[in-house]
Amino acid sequence: MKTTTCFLCFFFIISCTSGREKSYIGSTPAGNVVRSFLGIPYADSVDFIRWKITLANDGYTLQCNYELSKPNTTGFINDGKKIELNGLLRKEKNYYQLRNGNKVLRMVELNTDLVHLLDAGNSLLRGNAGWSYTLSSIQPSASDQIHITPKQTVLKDSMAFEGRTPCFVPGIIAPGALCYKLKWYIVLYADVAMHTAAAYKIFGTPYRKEGSRKGNWKLITGKDGRIIYQLNDEKGNGFLFLLKVDEHILVFTDAQGRLLTGDADFSYTLNRTTSP
Repeated sequence: MKTTTCFLCFFFIISCTSGREKSYIGSTPAGNVVRSFLGIPYADSVDFIRWKITLANDGYTLQCNYELSKPNTTGFINDGKKIELNGLLRKEKNYYQLRNGNKVLRMVELNTDLVHLLDAGNSLLRGNAGWSYTLSSIQPSASDQIHITPKQTVLKDSMAFEGRTPCFVPGIIAPGALCYKLKWYIVLYADVAMHTAAAYKIFGTPYRKEGSRKGNWKLITGKDGRIIYQLNDEKGNGFLFLLKVDEHILVFTDAQGRLLTGDADFSYTLNRTTSP
């Protein structure tokens, strides 16, 4: 009986410890903030960095690969250079600080499935047409929660967002179609005089044959004050839903508001670029 009780206690302790572990994966640009933390020389030619970060209690482990990308693949020209780190982890509310000696990498938890890397002022890092700074949970829960609330949008000008995502944006690619990434360039036009949403134009993989897709979009304020950019089809029904995380970052959701979770290669994040 004692042996059984001890085994159950041990199992319970291990289960609780494992339950506190969270692992995130993704690929990001090689901007100065992450180069500095990882110790990658600024002179090195690097297109992107592939990450796996595991957070547990007050510590973290981190593995990275980086180098130039191999054209028309999701890999590197060679095998990629490798970095492994572990260190102290500090969490305050939904903000994390990872320590590497006297260097700090900051992240914010968007929800239980997504974290986003930050600069020294706790602003979200803006990615590019290839990669974002969002990392995705390896065990996503398909959550509709969001842990940060951006400022209300005042439409003073048109906006353009770009990025690459996995293929599983609802209603875009037919099930079973050959696809390993989607390229996006979305322009959201505004009626500047009225500060209201107007038309949109989408360029990229889903509409390559047509050249682009056009329609109207609108701003929606959802639960908890969240802001959604809803793109409508020809009948006025929403078919793309983009959650505003801040002025420069949008995340795809499904029609129920669940944030889409990416993989080791791409996230479902779009980054603001030069306005048209």
